[in-house]
Amino acid sequence: MNPKYNLLLNNLNEQLNFIDLEIDDQIKKCEQAITVILKSINELKKAATKTNFKSKSEEIQFFKEIKPQFTSKLIYFNRVYKIEMKKPNGGNKILKKYYNNELLKLKAFFDNELEFYQYFRSGSTYLDYKYFLRGEFDIKLALDSYYFESDISFATSHDFKVATILANDLIELYLENQLLMLENNENSEKSQRKPNVKLTWTGSKVALIELIYALHTEGVFNNGAADLKDIAEYFEHTFEIDLGQYRRVFLEIRARKSDRTKFLTTLNDSLQKRMENSDDII
Repeated sequence: MNPKYNLLLNNLNEQLNFIDLEIDDQIKKCEQAITVILKSINELKKAATKTNFKSKSEEIQFFKEIKPQFTSKLIYFNRVYKIEMKKPNGGNKILKKYYNNELLKLKAFFDNELEFYQYFRSGSTYLDYKYFLRGEFDIKLALDSYYFESDISFATSHDFKVATILANDLIELYLENQLLMLENNENSEKSQRKPNVKLTWTGSKVALIELIYALHTEGVFNNGAADLKDIAEYFEHTFEIDLGQYRRVFLEIRARKSDRTKFLTTLNDSLQKRMENSDDII
C-alpha cells in the first residue's frame, strides 16, 4: 500500500479506537465516527488525485482494496446509527425481532448481489478492468444509482459494492452481538432451573449431521439467518461431540443410492407410530 494511504488508514483506525473507548452511547459514537471518517475520506481523495496512477493495475488496486477500507467504515457507522435511531421501545422479544429483521436485510443484499459477491470473495480478477477502472462502467452490469451520483474522478462502478460487502460483515457482527447481549440479559434475569440430567447424544454422528442439515435447510434458527457452521458448532458444544468434517459427511449422505434421509425417515415413522398408539405416554 502507498505509504500515504497507509498512514491515513492507521490514523483513522486510531481515532476510531479512541472514540470507541471514550464514548459509551452508541448514537453519539456513530456521530463522532462519521465526522472523522468523512474527513479521512476527503484527505484520501486529495492524496489520490494528486498522485497519478502509474498503471491500470495500480488504479484497480486502489479502488478494489484501498478506498473500500475507508468507505466501508462510513457505511458501517451510518447503518448502525440508523439501526439505533429506529430501534423500537419494548422488551427483549421486540428488540430480538427488530435485530433479526436487520439481519434479514443483510441477507437480501447478499441474495441480490450474489454474482458479484462470489466474484469478490473468490479473489477473481478477470472483470476488474470493468469493475475498478474509472469510466469503464458497463450499463449491463445493473449499476447502482450511487455510481451516477458520485464524483467519477474518485469512483468506479463497483468500489462502493466492495465497501458495502466489507461493511455488512461488521454490521452482521454488531447485530449478532446485540442479540447475544439480549440473550445474556434474559438468562441473568430469569431464575431458570438447570436440568438435573445431562443429555448425551447416543445416536450416530451421521444421524446428527443429517438432522442439522435438515434444520438449517428449514431455516428454523434466527429466522433462517443462522449459518450452518454456527448451528453445527452449537450442537457440538451442547452435546460435547466432535462432528469432524461434517460437510464431507453430507456429501456422502447425498450420494446414497437409496433412502438419503434415513434418520429423518426413521424419526417420522417412529413419531407416526407413537401418535397411532393411544396408550402411549404423551
